[in-house]
Amino acid sequence: MANFSKSHVPQFSVEVYQNEYLPEGGREVNAIVTVTSTGGGTTGGVPLTGATLSPARLPGQGPKAAVVIMVDCSGSMDYPPTKMRNARDATAAAIDTLRDGTSFAVVGGTHIAKEVYPGNGRLAVADAQTRAQAKEALRRLSAGGGTAIGTWLRLTDRLLGAADVDIRHGILLTDGRNEHESPEDLRAALDACAGRFTCDARGVGTDWEVKEVTAIASALLGTADIVADPAGLAADFTQMMENAMGKEVADVALRLWTPVGVEIKFVKQVAPTVAELTDRRTEASPRAGDYPTGSWGDESRDYHVCVRVPEAGIGQEMLAARVSLILPDPSGAAAPQVLSQGLVRAVWTDDMVASTSINPQVAHYTGQAELAQVIQQGLDARKSGDFDGATAKLGRAVQLASASGNEDTAKLLSKVVDVVDAATGTVRLKAKVAEADEMTLETRSTKTVRVKK
Repeated sequence: MANFSKSHVPQFSVEVYQNEYLPEGGREVNAIVTVTSTGGGTTGGVPLTGATLSPARLPGQGPKAAVVIMVDCSGSMDYPPTKMRNARDATAAAIDTLRDGTSFAVVGGTHIAKEVYPGNGRLAVADAQTRAQAKEALRRLSAGGGTAIGTWLRLTDRLLGAADVDIRHGILLTDGRNEHESPEDLRAALDACAGRFTCDARGVGTDWEVKEVTAIASALLGTADIVADPAGLAADFTQMMENAMGKEVADVALRLWTPVGVEIKFVKQVAPTVAELTDRRTEASPRAGDYPTGSWGDESRDYHVCVRVPEAGIGQEMLAARVSLILPDPSGAAAPQVLSQGLVRAVWTDDMVASTSINPQVAHYTGQAELAQVIQQGLDARKSGDFDGATAKLGRAVQLASASGNEDTAKLLSKVVDVVDAATGTVRLKAKVAEADEMTLETRSTKTVRVKK
């Protein structure tokens, strides 16, 4: 029987997939680390230590969460007029999906950020009355003005920062380019907000900049996607909010400890999407660093860790790295909680078969990371008029998608190129490509498929 006397976090497990065998002189060790979290809430996870609980969280409840929805209200949202109406309907649908007791606010974004509901720097607490009030406030939303997304994010950060909650999350909708502030202003806002809340970003229509929207989601450890037809917004917002309500614990970090002499080449998430984490390390101790992973519900993700070890002789072995899942104490008073651990090993051998075999998980995700990269390179080449380069890169993408069974990406690629032979990556660029199809491929290029067991 579940123990309801304490709040719970999910049970985390860490599995390491690698070929630990290196030839003489071999120094590069690759491992895929699969992190799985199950049984959050009161369904039998691990009790949290008292220091990590929000004092306002009651036994038997889910985690306390706060969500701010940022709705683009710039002038372009009136073209066509259905766009603004769909955005209002989608926000209302998301508000209906909020769990009772969740703190929330709505921000209207133009070249400035305005509080739409509840106002006065506060958050409302979701119940039947506040949901109705928020939806009434949405009816007054109208389009007009420019776009300065950094101001929306900073207001969201102020609102969420005042909340005494476990999970802080933003949802951002835009239909245009960030034309009323410099790229440096947006980057500074993202740097200021990183680690303070997670954020899902959506572009509606086809007049927004893919790299802006994906950069927001990447910096704030959320998802990015296109909603080409505004009529699809309500379903998408509902799904996003359901996912946000399913999160049980925030601020989980992947801690990598390495012995003296071991150099970290890279750390990246490789499933469900490719996300570079190498440069996001914060030092935890002289030999250990933490990489942020954001909020978790019941889910599984894969990470690729690559380290360079010192040379050693045949028959020697060493611990190349220790990977831990860490839950920091928000007050900083107590040591972080270690949720699970896995080991990455290196063993030097003169057995050529052992040392030259590539672990299937490592091979698969190396291909998936390359797939994301060549799609971006191919689309960039196509935009710049380098059609030979685009054909070569997108052909390689078709080959990788086909070999790995990434059917969703293969379908998106087939709208941009005519596939002559998927196995060899022989393709022809289509003469005409719908802008929505090209943007969808670019936005979703980092989505990966898991290894077939």
